[in-house]
Amino acid sequence: MTQRFIFILICSVLATVSSSVFSQNTGEISGFVRDARTEEPLIGVTVRLESSTLGSTTDINGFYTIKDIPTQSFNITASYVGYQSSTRYNVVVRSGGNPNLNFTLEEAVDELSEVVVQASPFEKRQETPNSIQRLSQEEIATYPGGNNDIARVVQSLPGVSGSVGFRNDVIIRGGAPNENVYYLDGVEIPNINHFATQGSAGGPVGLLNVSFIEGVTLSTSSFPAQYDNVLSGVLQFDQRNGDPQNRRLNFRLGASEAALTLEGPLFKKPAEDSLANTTFIFSVRRSYLQFLFQLIDLPFLPDYWDYQYKINHKIDDRNEINLIGVGSLDDFRINPPDDITQDQQATLDQVPVIQQWTSTIGVSWRKRFREGKGFFRATLSGNILNNNFRQFADNVNETDLVFRNESVEDENKLRFELTNFLNDWTLNSGFLAQYSRYENTTTDVTNDVSFETNLDFFRYGVFAQASRSFFNERFTPSFGFRVDGNTFTDDGNNVLNTFSPRVSLAYNASSRWTLNASWGRYYKILPYTVLGFQNQDGEFANRDGDYTRSDHYVAGLEFLPRRSTRLTLEGFYKDYANYPVSVRDGVSLANLGGDFSVLGNEEITTDGQGRTYGLEFLLQQKLARNFYGILAYTLYWSEFTGVDGIFRPSLWDNRHLLTFTGGYKLPRNWEIGLRVRYLGPAPFAPVDIETSTDTYPIFFFDYDLLGDTRLGAFNQTDIRVDKKWNFTRWTLNLFFEIQNVLGSNLPQPPSYVLARTDAGQIAQPRNLVEVDETDNSATLPTIGIVIDFSW
Repeated sequence: MTQRFIFILICSVLATVSSSVFSQNTGEISGFVRDARTEEPLIGVTVRLESSTLGSTTDINGFYTIKDIPTQSFNITASYVGYQSSTRYNVVVRSGGNPNLNFTLEEAVDELSEVVVQASPFEKRQETPNSIQRLSQEEIATYPGGNNDIARVVQSLPGVSGSVGFRNDVIIRGGAPNENVYYLDGVEIPNINHFATQGSAGGPVGLLNVSFIEGVTLSTSSFPAQYDNVLSGVLQFDQRNGDPQNRRLNFRLGASEAALTLEGPLFKKPAEDSLANTTFIFSVRRSYLQFLFQLIDLPFLPDYWDYQYKINHKIDDRNEINLIGVGSLDDFRINPPDDITQDQQATLDQVPVIQQWTSTIGVSWRKRFREGKGFFRATLSGNILNNNFRQFADNVNETDLVFRNESVEDENKLRFELTNFLNDWTLNSGFLAQYSRYENTTTDVTNDVSFETNLDFFRYGVFAQASRSFFNERFTPSFGFRVDGNTFTDDGNNVLNTFSPRVSLAYNASSRWTLNASWGRYYKILPYTVLGFQNQDGEFANRDGDYTRSDHYVAGLEFLPRRSTRLTLEGFYKDYANYPVSVRDGVSLANLGGDFSVLGNEEITTDGQGRTYGLEFLLQQKLARNFYGILAYTLYWSEFTGVDGIFRPSLWDNRHLLTFTGGYKLPRNWEIGLRVRYLGPAPFAPVDIETSTDTYPIFFFDYDLLGDTRLGAFNQTDIRVDKKWNFTRWTLNLFFEIQNVLGSNLPQPPSYVLARTDAGQIAQPRNLVEVDETDNSATLPTIGIVIDFSW
């Protein structure tokens, strides 16, 4: 601890002394401005810094550059006759390493009007007028307590909670973690976490590099028709293109990892004032958690690598190709402590041994039609999850196997999306064609299950959506549908069973007040772990399983008291049908998948029901008077039925979810950030002591009591302080973060371990004893370093 403070003090002193000789107080910002509808470059757009005389105009490529900007934070506005002006808030200007700042402008209602109309800075789309939020690059980078982890960052948005503890699940409006889908530049990725729970989507650490991300958009309902297999949320991660003029290097050292990101023209640098047609951005990250955990003698060592890349090639003015990739390599090992405590023994017995790797690669071709009539995007992608999961009665020596899951999920997809502009209508249509391969070898000694699966099948889907604004943009309806099918399940080719219509309506009562409403029916195919399960006769026991269905009803009100401030209030109701229910445990799979296991290797029925409903309030402030923040509160209920048909609270039924995330800009490039998070008491199922004594380290739970017992409420406050120094063509950012600054205790259900003798042997007869409650209210201070170079 002392060494950390000495280190940051030395760095601060050195940087301060150096700044008197080598500091540079100016930087430059560049970027593109395009038509939001057609994506055509806009020529002659004025881009200016608010509260400043600095600005520039776009060239024939829609590209601009503003030089000699003071190194501080600005709000930057792009304006053009006939278009609504757009403002990007909280843009941090550095002396080196500034990413491109891009704008998209919406046409004004009266295209001939020379009156400047200011567009709302808050995300809104015709097909998704409500239940949509977006975080900017700077909001992501400076998120307090996030440790540069994108999965943690999105938990600041309304309706989004995460598992308490060493988990990174994204739980949206009471839905299970596997009800979400994730897209990276239009390419679907299976999950966004290291050590992912197969069949679910959670894990302890995010695998996307925040240095790549230009913005993240979350839709919690009113999903556009091009997205399939989603019940609760769509997370879209927009990656930056590499710099088309200069090469840049970003180095980041955080609490758990080191990351290196390189970008620029792929080949030689272009001539002065010209742009490269081919750019790249590439990163690699390495964890050092395993070294820290070993140093403090923890019983497990999480070790991971990940990589990410994007190559963008502009063929001509109307055609471009993107090649993207992301992958991870995970190793979760056992580390027996020298002087083991009862709590450490329980962890040592119960954690699995995991070797896991993932890979996603995608290439997309985007073509814009002439005269602004539309565009299409064709995407060919593939992703693999290779999971080797084992658990032993003796994890240290890896003897007495109790559970093994060796599996490969392999998907190859072709997506085609066509957008046409027909007068005032926007028409979207397209299709999905997917080949899936699933291999699995499972040995479950406790439940006497053993099988080998090798299956492959096709999935397919088509969609269409139409949107238009009427009455001078005051009323905007959108209608869409999609159907999906597959060649594996019994009724998979009956696409009428998955006909999913959707409609959304938005009415602008004034420039400040908007009423929104939507209804949609959404479907999700069962996870591969469920589809691939075989019974003792070698039959696919779940082949008759139906697609899970969820009907969303949402209505909301938005008020903009000023340009940079938004208040919203939404009511939502999600009605689930055909939800998978475990035959063995009698519980909905909505209540499983929140641990480091495998979800779905068992027989199920698809006659479960569910409902989540509630109210959601949001107050969001973009940067104004040096302050920005998001305050969100959700009151909700989440309930699902088991084999008995009785609605019981799900494990995600916290009822109350309150988050505040904000920051304040201080002079001399200092910034302080604050995150406050509160979750109401979560239900948990008590351990069945009698059964679990014989099956330990595998536990069985009494799900009939789910809802009768709840954990205590969870709250955590994190503080982050940033300081930036600017030098000639490079910058240094040091940040100091204190997680759980108030020392709040982490609520956990009772933990159990087998009683042992003084010699450390398992006592006979076997007896489960409750682990003494441990103090997990530690306050965790960390430091981080971010260095940006450009040349």
